[in-house]
Amino acid sequence: MTRLYDDPASFTEDMVTGFVAAHPEHVRPVPGGVVRAKRARKGKVAVVTGGGSGHYPAFCGVVGPGFADGSVIGNIFTSPSADDAYSVGRAADRGAGVVFSFGNYAGDNMNFGLAVERLERDGFRAHNVVVTDDVASAPAAEQTKRRGVVGDFVVFKVASAAAEEGYSFDEVVRVAEHANTRTRSLGVAFDGCTLPGQDQPLFEVPEGRMGLGLGIHGEPGVSERELPSASELAKILVDGLLAEAPETGGETPRVTAILNGLGATKYEELFVVWGTVSRLLAEAGLEVVAPEVGELVTSLDMAGCSLTLTWLDPELERLWQAPADTPAYRKGNVALAEVEESEEDDELQAAPGKVTVVAPPEGQATAAVVAKALHAVADLLHDKEEELGRLDAIAGDGDHGRGMTRGSAAAVAAADEAVAQGVGPAAVLVAAGDAWAAKAGGTSGVLWGAALRSFGDLLPDHRAAMANDLTAGASAALAAVQRLGRAELGDKTLVDALVPFVEELRRAVEAGATGTDAWQQAAKAATRAAEQTAELRPRTGRARPLADRSVGTPDPGATSLALALDRVGAVLAGN
Repeated sequence: MTRLYDDPASFTEDMVTGFVAAHPEHVRPVPGGVVRAKRARKGKVAVVTGGGSGHYPAFCGVVGPGFADGSVIGNIFTSPSADDAYSVGRAADRGAGVVFSFGNYAGDNMNFGLAVERLERDGFRAHNVVVTDDVASAPAAEQTKRRGVVGDFVVFKVASAAAEEGYSFDEVVRVAEHANTRTRSLGVAFDGCTLPGQDQPLFEVPEGRMGLGLGIHGEPGVSERELPSASELAKILVDGLLAEAPETGGETPRVTAILNGLGATKYEELFVVWGTVSRLLAEAGLEVVAPEVGELVTSLDMAGCSLTLTWLDPELERLWQAPADTPAYRKGNVALAEVEESEEDDELQAAPGKVTVVAPPEGQATAAVVAKALHAVADLLHDKEEELGRLDAIAGDGDHGRGMTRGSAAAVAAADEAVAQGVGPAAVLVAAGDAWAAKAGGTSGVLWGAALRSFGDLLPDHRAAMANDLTAGASAALAAVQRLGRAELGDKTLVDALVPFVEELRRAVEAGATGTDAWQQAAKAATRAAEQTAELRPRTGRARPLADRSVGTPDPGATSLALALDRVGAVLAGN
């Protein structure tokens, strides 16, 4: 288990502080992550990696010459926010654009997608390359639905080497996507990992068994079988990947391989497995080029390992073997390009000053109620953090409770600051939504942030909020959530609680109920709907590969939303 920490809530921030202090020659901090300590030459395409913490040396450990220009650092197993990705991308840019690369997870797709849109609006070229190498997470016909696991490392390295060689923006994107199409991974788990501050692992594997097809965010395997010997495990991994071999056009079959430890399975064990893996690959007619055996993409203290194969062509082989010098990965000798010492550091330009518009007394009164409701929700989510984490760990990564706690706490702080400035409810919810999205990270952070902002946009500042205003705000929040998350009713997400809430709220208001009564009635509908998600199989998000395991357990996102809506109803009623 993860034993060494000061405050579990600030574990990631504390980790980054120590990481930067240990490697000042390679990295320096910027809001949202780290970039190279010495800037790359002007005109170089910037490659920025990113994702949740808990995977070191991925992702921040590979920032440096020959590898990444920066890394966006999210909370443990949680995607970084769009603000974080924008910040690091802008700091890493050297005038030729930013290529982000990350694993295929809903929260990462949303947040990095929003960051790209924002960078492009500001005049920067930006693009996302999404890694989809995990053969266990979706069938071959649905490769775009596969998770990104240790194949991340190969794609990051190839793209970074291409950018270092002077490839154009489009060519860096091309070669990164080409590497992804030729990369396959399969992993196993012998035991789960434990988040800082928790005393139980996210999942457990029975003694003498192993989980096949694990994820790197604490997701358990997609199936379970008897624990094999090292040689038997090697055959399972090799056979699983060779069955998924990509078409290479009749080239000489050359591959690179990564036998990766996930945190608690150590090098000596990996070497035993590799002895058989290398023999089996040779017997299959494959020549292995520059393999890696060790811990490159971990999952805190998870016991397990994975095998990654990338089918090479001459270009991929050259880029894979190109020199690199980073805190956690070194290869060959890197010739550093000189950087103009007279240039200022990559500090983000100050945002234009915001003009505070003081609302009339009616708007300020509504704003105070909004802040009170956010406080009540934050207190509730803090109390329910462990319970929500357990629900999420059934088929996900167990971070939902912590993310909701962080997001709601940030929203409260932002709301209080806005209320103190005398603004109306719209400005309070916009500030709260932005803060929630920035600090919570992950899918839920994006969706809650967008929902609060969209709801706030429909609340009036010049008069008290009426029942119809609540209906309009809730409808706008639902539209924002579905636009970003692309989830539908029945997908087993928070949408399954939000849709019934909005529909019941609208019916109650049309029937003449007061805003408070209508809200409480709708919150009960959301609670019933959240409970009924236990019967559903997830069709999207991280829980999808473990859909069967999820049946019988309500969706954590729907559950937390229903809890929050019920608590808001109590506040509106004066409780």
